[in-house]
Amino acid sequence: HWHTTFTRFARWTQSGIWDRVFQTVSADPDLEEVMIDSTAFASTRMPLAPKKRGPQALGRSCGGFGTQIHSLVDALGNPIGFTLTGAEQADISQAPALLDQVPSAGTVIADKGYDADAWVERLESQQVEAVIPPRSDRKSPRDYDRHRYKARNLVERFFNPLKQFRRIATRNKKLAAHFTAM
Repeated sequence: HWHTTFTRFARWTQSGIWDRVFQTVSADPDLEEVMIDSTAFASTRMPLAPKKRGPQALGRSCGGFGTQIHSLVDALGNPIGFTLTGAEQADISQAPALLDQVPSAGTVIADKGYDADAWVERLESQQVEAVIPPRSDRKSPRDYDRHRYKARNLVERFFNPLKQFRRIATRNKKLAAHFTAM
């Protein structure tokens, strides 16, 4: 019965089983290079859903109502960590929290959304190489390794199956904890 299945899913989520599964799967990352990015998932039906208790990680942006998944993947394209926010959050807003989840990374590869002086200076102070192309409106563009930047497609390939998974792509779960478990 669907209710029995959902109740078990909710209990496992509350007890942290899904978090432990994720930690086990991502236990041995290749931290030579890490890629960081985010993607938005639209939620068209959630504003009409009844009120639920707990954080929901939903918000409005120019793309509509939905959720933003910020993710960090290793050099092999395996997920290391992720966070959920409302769709209105900028990409760079969760970058420090994601990088704090890894003990030591050699190189951080990201897109132009992460090009901020404070962020690049923080990476350099931790002896982490920043491979981030400069924004087009920069007065003095930084140099970056274009060859290493090509590896950033691994984070995009991580997001692609998530976009194909109907339960995630349509944001059927209202609570952030249940959506994270999915």
